[in-house]
Amino acid sequence: MQINAVPRPPGFVHALVHADDPAELVSQVVPPATAAVRDTGARLVVAVSEPVEQALRDELAGTGARIERLTTLTRSARESGQTVAAWRSRELRALASPGKPVLVIAEHDPELDGVDGGFWTELEAALNISLNGLPVTQLCAYPRLPLHGAVGDAALANHPVRLRGEELVANPAHRPPAEVLARWPFAPPHLLGPPDLRLRYNTFELSRVRDAVERAARTCAFDPVRGEDMVQAVNEVATNAVEHGSVEAGLSIWTSPGELVCEVQDAGGDSTAGGGPALPLIGLAPPHPSQPRGRGTWIARQLCDSLHVWRGREGTHVRLLARS
Repeated sequence: MQINAVPRPPGFVHALVHADDPAELVSQVVPPATAAVRDTGARLVVAVSEPVEQALRDELAGTGARIERLTTLTRSARESGQTVAAWRSRELRALASPGKPVLVIAEHDPELDGVDGGFWTELEAALNISLNGLPVTQLCAYPRLPLHGAVGDAALANHPVRLRGEELVANPAHRPPAEVLARWPFAPPHLLGPPDLRLRYNTFELSRVRDAVERAARTCAFDPVRGEDMVQAVNEVATNAVEHGSVEAGLSIWTSPGELVCEVQDAGGDSTAGGGPALPLIGLAPPHPSQPRGRGTWIARQLCDSLHVWRGREGTHVRLLARS
């Protein structure tokens, strides 16, 4: 696989593949996948439908490639694009930890589009941050004319390179994540209804936040370790809110058997970012040791199952979800 007119970067390569059916997808990605295994010993990982996965296994059977699968998405509308990007980062960091290159083949699933296609816009923008610096090449297959026009437009903007034949060529339509999200904003997560607990706090009352989350974790029947994870995650976000957002912030908590949702809201416009590419995408990459801010959201993302950040008219929201 060659990169034409594009300097070979030391880390993540994010490539767009246009394919209108499974057969075209397989025919396009098999040559670069074969070359990656042959030339670099790359590990092959897929996030595609079962028929495409089986076709890839059949086509690559003679190459010695071992195909692994990323976490399957549930289509429950509870997994935001930024959350999935955080999951993918953890999985791919583990796969690439020996220093071995990884080739990911991913496929657009229209059933995850939602009402506006925003899931894919958010996911691909977030991957540009969460996978930055990793020895990962990801080939993302999209139809030329998806149901939601924004899906196709944002796919062009989110991928620095495109696959043409067996070459990766520069994509002049590529834009930085912050610009992509400004142009194609996505809806906030679904409403949860009245919370079981709502409280206001300031920087001197963070112990109230920790105590409330600890009680809620017990209500949800979390084991002590899982409960402590959520206490620490919420504490990181809650601290950022009153240190960098507004003098006072709010915490809302929803409890159900085996599941805890906490949402922190402040009146600031950029409380958790600490300077970053775009507010919803903060905390997706490990902060540099010299970076004084931005650690809290990254830590929180590692400790809970889902963390979603968005900005509303009334301020910044961070929703954290943990399951037992």
